Amino acid sequence: MAHCATRLRIVLKDNDKADLKAIEDVDLAKGVFVAGDQVQIIFGAGLVNDVYEVFADYNNMKNMSLSDLKTVANKKMNPLQRIIKALSDVFVDIMPGILAAALLTGLSGVLGNLEVVQANDTLFGINRLINIASSAIFDFLPLAVAYSACKRFGGRPILGIVMGCIMLSGSLANAYSAAQGTVEVTTLHIFGLGVELVGFQGGIIVALLMGFVTAKLDIFFEKKVPEVIRLLVSPLLTTLVGALLLFTIIGPVGRGLSSGITNALVWMTQNLGAVGYAAFSGLQQLVVITGLHHIFGAIEAQLLADTGRNFLNPLMSVAIIAQGGAVLGYLVLHRKSVKTRELCIPSFISVLFGITEPALFGINLRYRFPIIGGALGGLVVYFTNLAAVGFGTTVLPGIALADPAGNGYVNYVIAHGVAIAGGFFMTLVLGRFMDQTPDVADVPAAKPAETDDDSVTAQEEDGSGKESVQAEAPEKEEFFGYAKGQDIAMEDVKDETFANKVLGDGIAVISEEGKVYAPADGTILSVFDTKHAVCFASTYGTEILIHIGVDTVNLQGKYFTAHVKDGDTVKRGQLLIEFDKEQIEKAGYDTVIPMIFTDLPEDKKLKVSGPGAMDKDTPAAVIERMPSE
Repeated sequence: MAHCATRLRIVLKDNDKADLKAIEDVDLAKGVFVAGDQVQIIFGAGLVNDVYEVFADYNNMKNMSLSDLKTVANKKMNPLQRIIKALSDVFVDIMPGILAAALLTGLSGVLGNLEVVQANDTLFGINRLINIASSAIFDFLPLAVAYSACKRFGGRPILGIVMGCIMLSGSLANAYSAAQGTVEVTTLHIFGLGVELVGFQGGIIVALLMGFVTAKLDIFFEKKVPEVIRLLVSPLLTTLVGALLLFTIIGPVGRGLSSGITNALVWMTQNLGAVGYAAFSGLQQLVVITGLHHIFGAIEAQLLADTGRNFLNPLMSVAIIAQGGAVLGYLVLHRKSVKTRELCIPSFISVLFGITEPALFGINLRYRFPIIGGALGGLVVYFTNLAAVGFGTTVLPGIALADPAGNGYVNYVIAHGVAIAGGFFMTLVLGRFMDQTPDVADVPAAKPAETDDDSVTAQEEDGSGKESVQAEAPEKEEFFGYAKGQDIAMEDVKDETFANKVLGDGIAVISEEGKVYAPADGTILSVFDTKHAVCFASTYGTEILIHIGVDTVNLQGKYFTAHVKDGDTVKRGQLLIEFDKEQIEKAGYDTVIPMIFTDLPEDKKLKVSGPGAMDKDTPAAVIERMPSE
């Protein structure tokens, strides 16, 4: 057991025995979900510290760090789960490049079918360049995978790039040409083994294996080679031994695995037919809950490399839109609830762009209706022979990837219409019988302390032994920029807790520098031990949580420097925390900075100034008292 700035994180022997509904109903608990092997209970900043202290004392688990928790969680996983989790991490790191390639491929396909593009030299030339750009990214995808895998498993990323370059070397016969028999393949004999000098174009599985092996070789030689010659000899040995293993063992094994996976999936579609398609699309979102869904990227890439068609992309896309249908169904069932509307509408919008975490964690985990909707969409995919020409994007932008052959665009729309309707109507029908529990969106949040006069009386220790009295709150309270960068909506933060506003409404900034400033005059309530988050109260008692990055608590304070401490009085624009933005992003973490108003009274509302550029002198938000009815 451990905690971050807002959540109590618990690893149980059996998560199935956790009564999540009962936890939801606990007073002060703002939400609960299972992420990977952790049960995460959301309490909010400050309160989570107190809950942890009591709970840890009761269970004799005090002083466990998040790294300790991660170790326990990894031990709980079986070997296959650990492998899949690691592969997921690899593809998360290179997903922007994959998305770019996929969208460019889809755009090129759409433009290439237009007569006006074919007839106009300029438009034809632009489309040709788009096609070159998209195909080039996919051509060198094994290099990117080898780089990301080497980085993920603890090796120096540059050595992963070197190994990727060897895999795609121009001195080797092109793999696609060799398969077609259009080029002559040279065979070497090493240790009695016949080694064919064929490149690894499309060899995603081989690249994954080589990234892992290269990382382990790098770690090994860095430890064993004497320091005086380490800089020269260690990378030399890593590259030499890695190249030998690539051509003699890993390459042939990886090609066999790739072929086996592709053949199995093709066999499923050819032999299980509609059942195979429906089962895949119906169950795919359950994998998203585990956080392991990125592994499909390797399979999709291999399908494209081997067959030129990716039938998994539309299957996953209909599974995603079914989540949106279930959200709409839930919204209709609870349409009178303001909180439900606030939760469901942004969740549905995010689904349209392929992001289901807000819908999953915020609404649909209580029910299983989206499974049915996804399965229905999968049947349409099967009967229309729908496929994609790329991967990495789904739902609305994903239509650009649909294979236009056989009315592909029309069938894409029909499949998604069926899936969203399935999720919607099954939620409407079954929800009336199964919705016997309180509305998830209306579960009460932490109750604010009662006062006789909300304008004056709250008193807290300021850390100096003196009591401070909160000033009378004005009709409008203004807050300024707390970081330099571009502000975005909370719904766009890639974390379900922030995006769903479980902790409260607010604003977020894509930072351009590693500094966080006070948005107003006030007092520091707490600086988290890992320095990635700070709790702040304005002069008028408005409580704010500023959280640097997503999951950066895992860094355990590395790359963070706090310039304030608990109880400090600060002025607007004062530097609170510095962080090494570049190093944190190199470590694989998003450095977006949400600022959450955690305990706004019901008679006040938040207005944000963005979107736009932000610095410490830019008005960012205003808290206004709503007129009494």
